[in-house]
Amino acid sequence: MNVAVKHTLSHLDWLESEAIHILREVAGQCANPVLLFSGGKDSICLLRLAEKAFRPGRFPFPLLHIDTGHNYPEVIASRDQLAAQLGERLIVRSLEDSMARGTVVLKSPGESRNRHQSVTLLEAIAEFEFDACIGGARRDEEKARAKERIFSFRDEFGQWDPKNQRPELWDLYNARTQKGENIRAFPISNWTELDVWQYIERENLQLPTIYFAHMRPVVRRQNLLGGSLVPVTALTPAREGDRVEQVSVRFRTVGDIPCTAPVESNADSVAKIIAETALSTITERGATRLDDQTSDSSMEQRKKSGYF
Repeated sequence: MNVAVKHTLSHLDWLESEAIHILREVAGQCANPVLLFSGGKDSICLLRLAEKAFRPGRFPFPLLHIDTGHNYPEVIASRDQLAAQLGERLIVRSLEDSMARGTVVLKSPGESRNRHQSVTLLEAIAEFEFDACIGGARRDEEKARAKERIFSFRDEFGQWDPKNQRPELWDLYNARTQKGENIRAFPISNWTELDVWQYIERENLQLPTIYFAHMRPVVRRQNLLGGSLVPVTALTPAREGDRVEQVSVRFRTVGDIPCTAPVESNADSVAKIIAETALSTITERGATRLDDQTSDSSMEQRKKSGYF
């Protein structure tokens, strides 16, 4: 007599299945999609999901990174290594090229370039005529991102209107666009930071070393949320009166060097990071993304102008 073996899906299985479904919906509905890939942990998870969705075939979209020129070198090295290992096409467009064209003008040489990425992204979308951009944004990261649908519509100017969202009933997605319009698709929108780390552990994904605890020179700075550690680098040098400390830190999220702060931590393995994340009461962008803490550079305002 045959005995059926019942397999109970874990929450990661459900999240993975949903994300794969979303990726296939993008590929099925859109003529010319692209996957935004920075080399960070969320986009690395997206690559694994794309492998499960489309292998043994090639991805039905290239990879795209908008390089500000102020990225951490460990992350750029990981980006290039993973794209090469997968054998997938990686397109890199530089914010510095936008600056040379005059489409991006900085108020000062030391200004954070992070919010200006939207200009270069919109230029890349126009250059290649992408009708959908797949990204690793999640709703738990920030309140503006919690307003997004899975398929988030952008008008012909690349702008997002949080009050003009398409319904997504019964996991039915509408990617229909006119020429010049595009969709931003978020396959892991329903994931949390803890889900991401548990998936990294399950899939044994390789990450940039910057995500794990290491000694780094930092200074302590006060900001709107209390205080942050600012890494001492050529782009963020110590100021007069600063006390430079060697502290064991890790990065929960990775962006531009001038706007990304580490957190104190001794978590030097995925298992330790999972344990630490489970106890955290502050979102990963919280006190670690300095550009989210000023009203003129809020996430919602940046997204309305085309930011991912």
